[in-house]
Amino acid sequence: SQSCAGIPGDGRCLFRSVAHGACVRAGKSPPSESLQRELADDLRDRIADEFIKRRQETEWFVEGDFDTYVKQIRKPHVWGGEPELFMASHVLKMPISVYMYDADAGGLISIAEYGQEYGKDNPIRVLYHGSGHYDALQIPGRKHGKSRL
Repeated sequence: SQSCAGIPGDGRCLFRSVAHGACVRAGKSPPSESLQRELADDLRDRIADEFIKRRQETEWFVEGDFDTYVKQIRKPHVWGGEPELFMASHVLKMPISVYMYDADAGGLISIAEYGQEYGKDNPIRVLYHGSGHYDALQIPGRKHGKSRL
């Protein structure tokens, strides 16, 4: 049985969800709304820096001009998506699993996994709602790893 931490839809939801998951994964208490926001904005900056560091391998999969994309992603209300999840796994050196609710399957299905090279146990889990919104997903009874936040 999983639980879902409702994340504000303020343009930071992907970054908030990943930051929340990294804290919980490390055995820390879930962050308060204000700390979550701070961690999300820090993670966003680190992700933008990671794009620049990995420009040669990432330039092909970002939409439009690379420099414009990175400049945009640094803005606090710009939504993140798959490229940012991929970069977050490298920034945090943690696996990230993305789930979606599937009525036909009768529950959650895994739709993407990032950072498998950092291990497969106890990934950060995020729930994608299909409308651009992400929430933090917790599945109890898992071992905790170390957080890099």
